Amino acid sequence: MLQGDVIRDGWRDEHVKEALDLCLACKGCKGDCPVNVDMATYKAEFLAHYWEGRVRPIHAYAFGWIDKWARLASIAPGFANLFTQLPGVRDLAKMMVGVPHQRQVPAFAAQTFQSWFHNRQLRPGTGPKVLLWADTFNNYFMPETARAAVEVLEHAGCEVEVLGQHLCCGRPLYDYGFLDMAKSYLRRNLTALAPHMLANTPIVVLEPSCCSVFRDEMCNLFPESVEAKQVAENTFTLSEFFEKKLPDYQPPKVNRSAIVQGHCHQKAVMRMKDEKSLMKKMHLDHRVLESGCCGMAGAFGYEKDKYRVSIACGERSLLPEVRKAPVSTIIMADGFSCKEQIAQETNRHALHLAEVLRLGLGIGENHFATMYPERYFVQPRQKAQKTSMARAAVIGGLALTMLGLAWLKRRRS
Repeated sequence: MLQGDVIRDGWRDEHVKEALDLCLACKGCKGDCPVNVDMATYKAEFLAHYWEGRVRPIHAYAFGWIDKWARLASIAPGFANLFTQLPGVRDLAKMMVGVPHQRQVPAFAAQTFQSWFHNRQLRPGTGPKVLLWADTFNNYFMPETARAAVEVLEHAGCEVEVLGQHLCCGRPLYDYGFLDMAKSYLRRNLTALAPHMLANTPIVVLEPSCCSVFRDEMCNLFPESVEAKQVAENTFTLSEFFEKKLPDYQPPKVNRSAIVQGHCHQKAVMRMKDEKSLMKKMHLDHRVLESGCCGMAGAFGYEKDKYRVSIACGERSLLPEVRKAPVSTIIMADGFSCKEQIAQETNRHALHLAEVLRLGLGIGENHFATMYPERYFVQPRQKAQKTSMARAAVIGGLALTMLGLAWLKRRRS
């Protein structure tokens, strides 16, 4: 395409777009290819040029701008969930944005992680300061994962900090070629992180795809930036932080069996060496699945024309392995998309490494159920979501009733 010999329409050529259409942007090629060919980056760059000056499909704005919609939904998550979870209404919403009817749109959490953190009592630690990154998915959808990470880090003696403003690494933007917007997000992140980089504070990022942005895409987009390089060098997954920054850390002993689904970017960029080392110290009888991509691949699995491919990817190994696992076995996956694929296609829910560590600490009642150990985290979130939806439905019903009465009164007068 770049040479113009065979592909003559350049960045607008439909053949190239079609060839890239089923790319999962998993970065498997970057990790496995001897010369590190990065098709995910090629795809993002191509789409940025292809859609320049054009209106993208509605699903590109629905999923690519998910941090914006999640922030808006956090004002009244109960009302937002009525549109995405209520039978009938949810089907209409899915049809409008091109989500297959078999898929379930993830529900927004009743309370964001940032709200929970900044409303709790300050707990200064005796060890090093660490900045926990409040990514879009663990902030607005699964805050229990970030809460578990806070408790685990504080139990290790760390003083945990969380930024108060809304920030996003911009990972979903790459899938639809919103590269200019992604760069603006990263500039804002660099500004917000600057004081912490001056203090050499390590950043723990729980979502692997977000971690890979700080370690990979940020340096690609700002190759001359010293600040970007410093952020990349100071960004760690939770296991990397414990293994590299707190080498004397003794994790709680779990003594359970687990199957582990590594996120694609986690395997391609971070390599999962430290995860395996930490799980061994936890006495966790774990098996990392040779499963490739889970198939959800960010928003890939939520697009109507990609659904069958998404399911086929998951059915290669991951989903059958989860279904046949004993109910006492822990299902582990750090990636939000991996968790969603598992939750939507099996009767199990996957736990983040932070949550497994939290269970191992033995804090609270019924902290480690023999059957379906994930219930400790999943059930409270689902209960809070249903409560907020019920409250929103009552308020909405009362508001409509009052409007109806006012309208009738006006007509009679």
